[in-house]
Amino acid sequence: MQILVGFILSFASSLGFGIITNIPKRTLLPAGITGALSWVVYLLMAGQTHGLILPNLLAAVTIGIVANVAAIIVRAPVNVMYIPCLVSLVPGAIIYKSMQQFTLGHEGSATQGFIKTLTIAVALAVGFVIAEAVFSKIRPVLRRRRER
Repeated sequence: MQILVGFILSFASSLGFGIITNIPKRTLLPAGITGALSWVVYLLMAGQTHGLILPNLLAAVTIGIVANVAAIIVRAPVNVMYIPCLVSLVPGAIIYKSMQQFTLGHEGSATQGFIKTLTIAVALAVGFVIAEAVFSKIRPVLRRRRER
């Protein structure tokens, strides 16, 4: 049940953020689906491991691969779909609480939060790099199939 609710809410948040950032209408549905699928991957991996790196890394790889496929299908730049899909994964609450702890003078817990945020950001970036490396091998085949 948690996965279904997560899928629906992540789809809505990705779709809503796509509307707010004014991405083309033809990319809204693929961006919403991509964001929802990446959140499901995140939830599944977070249930298997207690770390932050692997769930974020695999969710970013999911976004990278699915968004690239969708970009070819709808003939849009892939970056247009990356941004709304990331909204569920960005560690906004962690950085907010870290800043709050820092302003209250609790440097130790603030530092832990900053390190968590940096770890998540690096995992997301590496996930996108991995997805682009994998997809660079698949892209020519998909483009040839699409042009037939």
